Amino acid sequence: MSHSSGDTSFAVVSPIDGRKVAERALATPTEVARRLETARVAQREWQNSPLRERQRICRRAARSLSAERSELAHELTLQMGRPITHGPSEADGVVERTLSLAGMADTSLAPIVPPALPGFERFIERVPVGVVLAITPWNYPYLTAINSLVPALLAGNAVLLKPSPQVPLCAERLERAFLGAGLPAGLLQVLHASPESTRRLIQSPDGPDAIVFTGSVRTGHLVQEAAAARFAGVSLELGGKDPAYVREDADLERAVAGIVEGALFNAGQSCCAVERIYVHESCYTRFVEAAIEEARSYRLGDPRDPDTRLGPLVNPEAARRVRGQIDLAVRAGARSCLGPARNTDSSLRETYVAAELLTEVDHDMTIMREETFGPVLPVMRVASDAAALELMNDSDYGLSASIWTRDLDAARTMGDELQTGTVFVNRCDYLDPALAWTGVKNSGRGCALSQLGFGTFVRAKSFHLRR
Repeated sequence: MSHSSGDTSFAVVSPIDGRKVAERALATPTEVARRLETARVAQREWQNSPLRERQRICRRAARSLSAERSELAHELTLQMGRPITHGPSEADGVVERTLSLAGMADTSLAPIVPPALPGFERFIERVPVGVVLAITPWNYPYLTAINSLVPALLAGNAVLLKPSPQVPLCAERLERAFLGAGLPAGLLQVLHASPESTRRLIQSPDGPDAIVFTGSVRTGHLVQEAAAARFAGVSLELGGKDPAYVREDADLERAVAGIVEGALFNAGQSCCAVERIYVHESCYTRFVEAAIEEARSYRLGDPRDPDTRLGPLVNPEAARRVRGQIDLAVRAGARSCLGPARNTDSSLRETYVAAELLTEVDHDMTIMREETFGPVLPVMRVASDAAALELMNDSDYGLSASIWTRDLDAARTMGDELQTGTVFVNRCDYLDPALAWTGVKNSGRGCALSQLGFGTFVRAKSFHLRR
């Protein structure tokens, strides 16, 4: 979903059947400025509120969203096409992350007190930065918003939430939940704004004090360039090309189930989806055969049908890009193991792309180098841990990587050498709220979740008192 600079409104077109789900007006420059000023006024009072009150409101909002999980799932399916049975898990994730972040806020936001010095009192306060602009994507609209919204509010900030135009109803539901939980007006405002209005807001001398963006590398560069006009903090969670390695001692049944789900859940439209698979030559054939059967069990169809495990991609352009990567790989020598005909089912719209597994791939192919964001499993045979490690690190991205093995010591050794933000062993595609979610290379900068995730939303203020 996109709009041109001259548009005054936008429509949400469902990838399921092409129908219009909703239409919203874009904020005018005057409206954007008013929202920002409202946020600043509300934040000045909010920063002095007790942390216990902020925690209470966040927890209540999360539980409210959980109570609406059925409606939330239906709305999410219509807007971006996720299978209806998978939608409630996002509401569950909202509760998990919110409760975890609220629970660690006391420690994460507490003053830092250095060793005592006779005649002096010294401490460092963590004070809110002010107003945070959170720019969130369509693929996990609740979870990506919560990653910044909750720690920002707990730290005493106000938030302008600028959602993807594909999922405006999700942001509006978040706003209602927090206001209904007792959040004072002005502290969370949904901002439907064009790319140009957003750029001007970021560049404005009195613009947001911190910008958190989740999305593509290309747009991440634009956000960083806009913010460079002034000294605002920027946190970027960008793309991924996440690898998985199946060692010769792996539990194959567990590895196949985990990796296929990690590649196909949400139709592969996850920044941390498994997009490259390396398998030790001793178990390569068995893995491929089992993975083909597992992928075939992912029924492609209308995501409103409870039996569907694989819904459409978000729009026709995304589907064309994924098919294009598959076609390029096959023309370059890759072998299609599930059949290209499965990707051109005439009974479904062009947004529907069936699962594909490719063998005989190599790192000269686009399918192994550029983010796919679709339901594709490219599999390479490797002769050793060293060969796998070299290939896993041969990427412009570094968000997460998974190793499948019974030898945890070997996994730790490999993990030390992996150029990635998160090392998974015998699992993948999961964000633990107690651990830092971060990336290297083109996967971005900054950190979400864990105690470290509060750092984006506070600044240090030192006190040096002489008695």
